Amino acid sequence: MNLLQKTSFILISILAISLFTSCSGECENEDPTARIVNNGTDKASVQIKTSEGNTININNVDPGKASPYSSYAPGLVTYTITISDVDYVETVQMDVCNTYDIIIDAENVITTDVDCDD
Repeated sequence: MNLLQKTSFILISILAISLFTSCSGECENEDPTARIVNNGTDKASVQIKTSEGNTININNVDPGKASPYSSYAPGLVTYTITISDVDYVETVQMDVCNTYDIIIDAENVITTDVDCDD
């Protein structure tokens, strides 16, 4: 393989990898979406506050269940999750074109996973 072929191969490989791993896909600045996945010990209620001042409430998500996806304004989002009268507060940056799972685990620890929208 000559130098031009090697360089072309490397550039094409980088382009292909970036296309498969990019979050931009075909999204056109769509608001992020998120859902609550309750793998915790009791029903969970969530209050979500966006950086634009909107508040969304998702109430009584049973253990082993997930809420439907909801759309939020992009930016800094603070959610307060109440389980058995105990509040857990998390703040997450939610970006356009992303889908988030706000996960409550069996120890009632909260994590947020992001997947790119396709």
